[in-house]
Amino acid sequence: MRATKLFFILCLIGLLAACGFQLRGNYALPFQTMSIALAPSSELYAQLKRSIEASSPTRVVDDPKDAEANLLVLVDRNEKVILTLNAAGRAREYELVRTFSFKVSGPNNTDYIPPSQIILRRDMTFNDDLVLSKESEEALLWRDMQNDLIQQLLRRLAAAKIKAASESGDATAP
Repeated sequence: MRATKLFFILCLIGLLAACGFQLRGNYALPFQTMSIALAPSSELYAQLKRSIEASSPTRVVDDPKDAEANLLVLVDRNEKVILTLNAAGRAREYELVRTFSFKVSGPNNTDYIPPSQIILRRDMTFNDDLVLSKESEEALLWRDMQNDLIQQLLRRLAAAKIKAASESGDATAP
């Protein structure tokens, strides 16, 4: 009985390892230095800089001329859209939408990542009797969306290495 349980557990561990599962770890960004075209006092800049420097050897520099890659933010927009109305004509459900467009270019204007867009959506119910709690829920959802945005952006930055390597490989092929 004990041997069967041990065998079953080892099989499960083997299946889990075989499926490619791994915990989210550090991102291997292909750049040594990077600049971010955002106001240094913004919350997004601070979180993004902290995440980049904590998860990779990449340093964030202030001057784009000193950077190996430049993250240019094309659009960063938050919207709150009414989804449904109640019988009195008041909003009953909202959709929070964060649209973030960016590109990553090199010092000689080569695009490591062409203009790309990340769109995040969250639905939120609303009740006039619970205005304060719904405002805190909304703030929490916006914060969660920003964290999700940073994680998606870091994954795309880490994938830029493959794209840059394949483009340089294609250019040297006969």
